[in-house]
Amino acid sequence: MEKAVLITIGDEILSGNTIDTNSNFIASELKNIGIKVSQIFTISDEIETIKNTLATAFELGDLIITTGGLGPTRDDKTKKALAEFFDDEIALDEVTFNHLKGYMERRGRQDILERNREQAFVPTKSVVFQNHYGTAPCMMMEQNGKLCYSLPGVPYEVKPLIKDQIVPYLQEKFNLNYIHSRIVSVVGIPESILADTIENWELALPENIALSYLPVGTRVKLRLTASGDNEELLKQQTEEEIQKLLPFIKDHVIATSEDKIENILAEMLTDRKLTISTAESCTGGGLAKMITSVSGSSRYFLGGIVAYATEKKVKILNVSQETIDQYTVVSEEVAQEMAEGVQKLFDSHISLSTTGVAGPGKGEDGKEVGTVFYTIRINDQEVTSKLYMPHLERVDFMDFVSQKIIQDVVSLLVNS
Repeated sequence: MEKAVLITIGDEILSGNTIDTNSNFIASELKNIGIKVSQIFTISDEIETIKNTLATAFELGDLIITTGGLGPTRDDKTKKALAEFFDDEIALDEVTFNHLKGYMERRGRQDILERNREQAFVPTKSVVFQNHYGTAPCMMMEQNGKLCYSLPGVPYEVKPLIKDQIVPYLQEKFNLNYIHSRIVSVVGIPESILADTIENWELALPENIALSYLPVGTRVKLRLTASGDNEELLKQQTEEEIQKLLPFIKDHVIATSEDKIENILAEMLTDRKLTISTAESCTGGGLAKMITSVSGSSRYFLGGIVAYATEKKVKILNVSQETIDQYTVVSEEVAQEMAEGVQKLFDSHISLSTTGVAGPGKGEDGKEVGTVFYTIRINDQEVTSKLYMPHLERVDFMDFVSQKIIQDVVSLLVNS
């Protein structure tokens, strides 16, 4: 089993009202056991469309996984499409119905059991994987040695079905190779120059190790993915290759294990016993959200202030009104005073501040959309920077700025 095809079923995805997070999660989990996703389809909940897509999927891959389109009503088109495609019929599965009954009883919802009874009707040729977090079961069908799984669409139901049932089943049935990945995070060097710099090292990589360049903002993640039948050997092999890589780019590397920048920051702050605080305007709490998304962040994150209104910058963060009058609220000087103010307020080793214009309209002081000044203050040393990104929409702007600032903090700590 080498290739998989994912099919997302539902008009809500096609309309843009719902984001398909399932495909990203499933592809990542399959990658970890050596199965590559070769195609992802998003289709409407129509019988002929589902059947035609299944036919194409079986030509492209060995494993097909569908999500969505499973409902408690008799007009459920996905199950009908599956039955027709596999030349099967739908019937009540007593085991699935008893599981559904127990699920409803545990939640005190026996009153709607009959309304959900249709969820226990499945194609007779299917192998059922019971859903412990919802009413729609997962159904597995087989054709010419290839497998098709049909899952519900709710992400918190999809994740445990994939992690706890489907992935272990695939590993046991097909004796799949181990996959081991490591990330080397690189900053301060353009991707093209980075590629030229490490070309000789890359060309000398063993055949079982693949290298991917993954740009994230102004950072490039180098992902090494090794495959083989000995997990410990793969770990040793990737570590040896990373050690060979480091001399080429040692001044630009900020991490050799963690993936997300907030996790890299967390590791550094914890190791150095440093604390951090935030004073935000245009990022609207984005910095604090990223920092606190890491488990254990209470050890180093002392608190944050979202001082959106100008007067709150003055009142809470002790920004001088004279500074605002002279330089405007979106300025280097205000960013610096915000950082100093929040550092004193929380008595933190490090403080971060942002002031800018996220859009879509200009700032109250006339600054252009996409302008931001941010300050990073470490003890009594500070660095203030300016970004101008008028091409980014509001939410993308806020996310990019937050990512960039945390990346800069990590870079400063690495070089301190």
